[in-house]
Amino acid sequence: MISPRWLVAPQEFKGTLSAAEAAEAMARGLRESSPEVVLDVAPLADGGPGTVEALLTGLRGERRQQVVRGPLGAPVEAHWALVEDGRTAVVEMAAASGLSLLAPEARDALKASTYGTGELMHAALESGCERLIVCLGGSATTDAGTGALSALGFRFLDARGQPLAPGGAALAQLARVDASGRHPRLGAVELLGATDVTSPLLGPDGAARLFGPQKGADAAGVKALEAALAHAATVLGETSAGWPGAGAAGGFGFGLQALAGARLVPGYELVSRALGLERRVLMADVVLTGEGRFDRQTALGKGPGGIARMAREQGTPVVLFAGQVQRDEGLALDLFHEVVELSAHAQPGEAASKVLCEAAARWAAQRLKGR
Repeated sequence: MISPRWLVAPQEFKGTLSAAEAAEAMARGLRESSPEVVLDVAPLADGGPGTVEALLTGLRGERRQQVVRGPLGAPVEAHWALVEDGRTAVVEMAAASGLSLLAPEARDALKASTYGTGELMHAALESGCERLIVCLGGSATTDAGTGALSALGFRFLDARGQPLAPGGAALAQLARVDASGRHPRLGAVELLGATDVTSPLLGPDGAARLFGPQKGADAAGVKALEAALAHAATVLGETSAGWPGAGAAGGFGFGLQALAGARLVPGYELVSRALGLERRVLMADVVLTGEGRFDRQTALGKGPGGIARMAREQGTPVVLFAGQVQRDEGLALDLFHEVVELSAHAQPGEAASKVLCEAAARWAAQRLKGR
């Protein structure tokens, strides 16, 4: 009798478990209940936290560490990577400008800046890479990437010719951009923005209105950010504000595209190719994925949504383990064969790992019992 083969491919459970930790917890629970099953473990990422790790796993390479400016100015130690024999550099903006770097009470969507990500991009450009991938997900920021571009020599000026203060709210005062001092290698590399969502810059699914509240913006703050981003788009005269991914990472996708000539690509697709997921899904009898919160963002470019679509095309059932299920309009329940909602998801990492492990074990026991 041929043993069942299950692909274990969760994304991070934001604030509690990394993708690798979640995958390990799920695999541990599955092995406890179903030792005869062959497990294929592939932690997912989609342009957000964990993307550097996933690409290093798939492509091999070298990790680099650097102290940079965090989202509110305090120094943080961030990582980036060189893969493909140094030809490609991968910068993860969450490592320098991410939401996880700030305590919930310290989050400030109006003032947080991507400057530190620009410092990582500067180091990557200095390495001599031919291609630079900027992973756009997990941000604490809503500054349309202007902080990062400032670190690369762009100057964002008000009507008096003075530099803008850091953060997205200051974009309401933007009058012009001086690109004369931009890094000379910026135009010499292939620049990719790996987006974790397909959101546009503006509107109900945009950078401010959909994502601003989780970054600390109240209703007035969301309104101010929406107006500031709309003003910036008008000043730049760019039509790319409506493109899929322009709203990723607080509008970073828009800024990279409009001012640095970046091409926006789904982060999940980069990771999928690097990890050979299409082949691994085809070989699996079941795909088990997961994330911290299943809501309408899941279908907008997130890893679990991406692997679910791939599996559905191949006729492979997909089970989603989710810390929370936000049952509102736009929830893509049809993507998954089954959704397992966890309890006590908000506990610290070790407790969350135990909850996920036990849930996977229960699911496996029921699955095998019903065969």
